[in-house]
Amino acid sequence: MRLAELSTRSGVSRATIKYYLREGLLHPGRRVTTTEAEYDEEHLRRLRLVRALIQVGRIPVKSAREVLAALADEDLDRSQRLGTAVWALPHGPAPDERDPATEAARRTADELLERIGWSAYAETRGRANGGADGGADGGADGGAPLPPAYAMLVTAITALSRLGYPCAADDLEPYARAMERIAASDLDLVERYGTPDEQVEAAVALTVLYEPVLLSLRRLAEAEESHRRFDSR
Repeated sequence: MRLAELSTRSGVSRATIKYYLREGLLHPGRRVTTTEAEYDEEHLRRLRLVRALIQVGRIPVKSAREVLAALADEDLDRSQRLGTAVWALPHGPAPDERDPATEAARRTADELLERIGWSAYAETRGRANGGADGGADGGADGGAPLPPAYAMLVTAITALSRLGYPCAADDLEPYARAMERIAASDLDLVERYGTPDEQVEAAVALTVLYEPVLLSLRRLAEAEESHRRFDSR
């Protein structure tokens, strides 16, 4: 297909496609004349992923480039490629190491994750040499960095604790168990795609696109439960 058809099928303007090509987010098409190139279904799939990352997920171009580089790294297996790509996505603020509540929050996070037995986290934690003071940037002894999502969890628990809201491992465990079921549903969707490359790309896109779905469904569910419990009518 030519650029015009690629634009029509993807819903991305030709000017934006040319920008993505210049930035290396989309690999060049097969040159057919000095001024025109031909694109295929792989370009269309990659363009939809780039659109999900940048236009929908509001991810900076630099971060999107890092995600795409991770997806293309054939030295990694599917799990590693997905983990590396998700790691490159934007995350919330790192824990404030000057806050005395941060260390207690980290202990709560560790207790929670060890209790539910998430082995991928445990392996990463081990590579970080148990670096409690390293946060998302690495262990205290300069070990491997911890997942940004772990740093987000510590920051969130710190805020809850500071404001006096329930945030012990017992309070958080039901949420973690619910996330296990959601993660299984996520990967069930991913496995509908045919090739490993398509699966990893879909996993990244769905990570970005389904987070607003999860937030909206949670708010709707809370409204429904509140109606059931408290509505005297």
